[in-house]
Amino acid sequence: MTGWELAVVCAVGAVAGAINAVVGSGSLITFPTLVALGVDPVTANVSNTIGLVPGSFTAAYGYRAELQGQRERLVRLGAASALGALIGGILLLFLDPDVFEIVVVVLIALACVLVMAQPRLNAWVAARRENPHPHGGAALWLGVLASGIYGGYFGAAQGVLLIGLLGIFLDDHLQRVNAAKNVLALIVNGVAAALFVVVADVDWQAVAGVALGAIAGGFLGARLGRRIPARVLRAVIVFVGLVAIIVLVYG
Repeated sequence: MTGWELAVVCAVGAVAGAINAVVGSGSLITFPTLVALGVDPVTANVSNTIGLVPGSFTAAYGYRAELQGQRERLVRLGAASALGALIGGILLLFLDPDVFEIVVVVLIALACVLVMAQPRLNAWVAARRENPHPHGGAALWLGVLASGIYGGYFGAAQGVLLIGLLGIFLDDHLQRVNAAKNVLALIVNGVAAALFVVVADVDWQAVAGVALGAIAGGFLGARLGRRIPARVLRAVIVFVGLVAIIVLVYG
């Protein structure tokens, strides 16, 4: 990788890190960039996942105020994310990539619908449950597990899926939901990255470029995202989700 190519990867990594902090679709930028620069698609996916881990950490750290009081919740859901990431990473190494194409588009579309309908669905669910579960119950745990499988396999727009799930099943403010999303995405990326380092081919120059950019982008994105009103943040999430669908279908 030449010097200018590395600079491009760093710049793209910074944008992706910021997007991941606010929404969670940064891989839709970094992955195609690495492929366009000549990196093998599977190697690009693996290297991209590893490179985005530091940015996921800075994004989660930037939301530390909103994470207060969510420790027990994140321990429970984090276990689902870790298990899902491990399964998804194994599927990436052994399964035909075409298998997930239709499922991925359907999942992102469903997540967009959930995000748009979240306020009304929250009211509807709250009116029909006598004892709300502070951690979302078994349904959310299974949903986070499925999201982790998808995240370990590819990862693009997993944040949209997570926000859609968390927003529906948790009776909490959207910014706190976004903070929890960043931690769960960090767990998914971290577990998948650990697996890939051991068993997959990695382009370490690509990893370094994405990581350097994502660290700065994740921190700045978290500062920006925490100031966005819930209604605007919801609109941004849906917009990015629709862009993700277009890219996956026509890209």
